[in-house]
Amino acid sequence: MTITEKILANHAGLKETFPGQFIEATVDLVLANDITGPLAIEEFEKAGARQVFDSSKIVLVPDHFTPCKDIKSAEMVKRLRNFAKEQNVLFYEIGKVGIEHALLPEQGLTLPGQLIIGADSHTCTYGAIGAFSTGVGSTDVAFAMITGKIWLKVPATIKFVYTGKLARFVGGKDIILYTIAKIGVDGARYRAMEFTGETIKSLPMDDRFTICNMAIEAGGKNGIIAPDQITGEFLSSVTKEKGVFYYSDEDAKYENVVEIDASAITPQVAAPHLPSNSKDVREYSNVKVDQVVIGSCTNGRISDLRKAAMIAKGKKVHPDVRAIIIPATQRIYQQAIKEGLIDIFVESGCVISPPTCGPCLGGHMGVLGKGEVAIATTNRNFIGRMGHPESFVYLSNPEVAMASAIKGRISHPDEVTK
Repeated sequence: MTITEKILANHAGLKETFPGQFIEATVDLVLANDITGPLAIEEFEKAGARQVFDSSKIVLVPDHFTPCKDIKSAEMVKRLRNFAKEQNVLFYEIGKVGIEHALLPEQGLTLPGQLIIGADSHTCTYGAIGAFSTGVGSTDVAFAMITGKIWLKVPATIKFVYTGKLARFVGGKDIILYTIAKIGVDGARYRAMEFTGETIKSLPMDDRFTICNMAIEAGGKNGIIAPDQITGEFLSSVTKEKGVFYYSDEDAKYENVVEIDASAITPQVAAPHLPSNSKDVREYSNVKVDQVVIGSCTNGRISDLRKAAMIAKGKKVHPDVRAIIIPATQRIYQQAIKEGLIDIFVESGCVISPPTCGPCLGGHMGVLGKGEVAIATTNRNFIGRMGHPESFVYLSNPEVAMASAIKGRISHPDEVTK
């Protein structure tokens, strides 16, 4: 079996599973946010439920419209807050909250071998530590909060094998954008995307999180990377729990194997309006930008901020550009202060936001007007994703985003570091 099939078999109480099989599996962690949580709570109450199955396994994270931008968002968060108190589930309030998919691993809540579901499509992030992790609807979350179970179809697995040393300014974001461009936004529809090879094994955790985070942008049911020493070192820094390390069998059956020479990957930029429109950054060097966003559940971790600060140090943001920096959690924010990164950003002309998903979904803290262009380290660039339906979003890694903020147009980091 593959690593995905093994985890699902374990949680369904079966000796084996196979692609296409329908299973009822126990869940280790259930997640919802300020948009999806209220809907799940409504369904929970409609079902007549009185108590969640296990309060220690349910996490509510208000991160999309927080700090609350208006009365409606405040009421949504209030609904979460009241339910969390009533049911004694995990809840992260302002001052402790972070972007959910950066916060949960940081808190040691996600472990190898777990089955994790979340009412957010980028829940597939946690596959980076060797968990089966997938996004589901709010009704599924309500059912799981009541029963501790989820109904799933076992996905077939596509194996992605990466070899070669990465070039300068190339990281996890470039790997996944390049991959999505290669197979298309539906190239892994309802498939497990298993990322492996010498290149992946050498990547730090932050890059692995970025890759698995965007599995959904290729249609994937889940993204997953087998846990190893790097995973173990990360876990030991956040929790005493070990989890269960699963590995695919040598004779595991894959629907397809895709081999990629990672040494050929250059810094990537995905043009509107699909993540699959990814090419070498230099293909877009004539595109002027109005706004730059560095953050999100994809690239708001400390290593991302370090990369951006390295580019920004001693330079100024272009006068026509709004540059927004969003540390993904309070802990990351504090670390960025300690390392002097925040000073670098402020001196260069950036604005620092509290942890939030806000601009990524066109919610607040950086909404685009008609005709405006942004380059962002976020994960989606669909029509109207970041604001006006006639605005344009390009996706990139942190170095490219910051270089573009300085030049006022999409730029290769080499242009500002020579």
